[in-house]
Amino acid sequence: MNIELRQPDVSQKTRLKITDVDIHPKSVMEDLRPYLAKRWWDHYATFGARTRQGFLKGFPYPKSQPIASRRDSWPPGGGLPGSDLNFMKQQYLDLYPIEYAIMNPLSPTGQGDQNDEFSTAMAFAANEFQLEGWNKRDPRLLASVIVPFEDAQASVTEIRRRAGDRRFAHVLLKSRTCEAMGKKRYWPIYEAAVEAGLPVGVHVFGTSGRPASNTGWPSFYIEEMTEHSNACQAQVTSLIMEGVFERYRDLKVVLIESGFGWLPALGWRLDKYWKRMRDEVPHLRRAPSDYIREHIWVTTQPMEEGERPEHLIDTMSWIGLDRILFSSDYPHWDFDDPFMALPPSLTDAQRRNIYAGNAKALYRLG
Repeated sequence: MNIELRQPDVSQKTRLKITDVDIHPKSVMEDLRPYLAKRWWDHYATFGARTRQGFLKGFPYPKSQPIASRRDSWPPGGGLPGSDLNFMKQQYLDLYPIEYAIMNPLSPTGQGDQNDEFSTAMAFAANEFQLEGWNKRDPRLLASVIVPFEDAQASVTEIRRRAGDRRFAHVLLKSRTCEAMGKKRYWPIYEAAVEAGLPVGVHVFGTSGRPASNTGWPSFYIEEMTEHSNACQAQVTSLIMEGVFERYRDLKVVLIESGFGWLPALGWRLDKYWKRMRDEVPHLRRAPSDYIREHIWVTTQPMEEGERPEHLIDTMSWIGLDRILFSSDYPHWDFDDPFMALPPSLTDAQRRNIYAGNAKALYRLG
């Protein structure tokens, strides 16, 4: 959905307060330069970024490129979509009653770079710029703790550096990691997040060097978009079966931009096999669907809408209406207008919780 309401229409709804858990501010490498040691700036200037995906696949799909943004999101004064705070306020933050918006920067962040030390330096710089370049100028913008997730110990250091800083909302990972997320190499990240009282946000995409499918690289972008759910199903399954939620019972995971229509069916299928093969995973004390309902949150964008509206409500109810968080994906092409995004059959109380209440409870926002 890519609809911009006119100002008079928006003003009629300003009693609402919205917490958007997925917007994408855009920076460039020059923005991060003040926060990078000379060694790493020189490294970048000489060698550039070296992502695993770049080695094995070539150019990324257009979602990571500015052309994938709304056509009207290019700042009139120049720059890339999402790079101009004043224009972002005019077009989104002030046009709608946005109380908080969580930034999930996709690039440049260093996540997934082949050089783990450079990835660590980039994550630190990206976090500093979120504070200085964005939050300091508009406190409604909350930062994500970007971590070099393929290096668990470096990630722990970055999480602990930001622990207790209320300007950070969650720890940010990408959905396509080098190994399944339940593997023990990633457990220190979850432990540090729980210690810091931070949820773990898992945004789709990534630079693992592996395709989202289980077979090979797709030919079309539409395939890539659809296959995000495949990758996320595998990650949810791994987190459950490897016992992550048994070990870290306070861990909260937010699936961002992955859709959610697939989640009930995954729960049903996992429960079916668990009943027959539970001896293989004796560390699981409960049915897999119980872990999903207790530990997983989802975002509204993109939302799979069936032919019958009640089917969407049934899906949301299975997940838990208290586990659904509003997201717009601004400024990307598949941006969801806040006032057009939710099913009209929801009650006022349900809509207010999805718009803000659920996120404020999860992130402990005032």
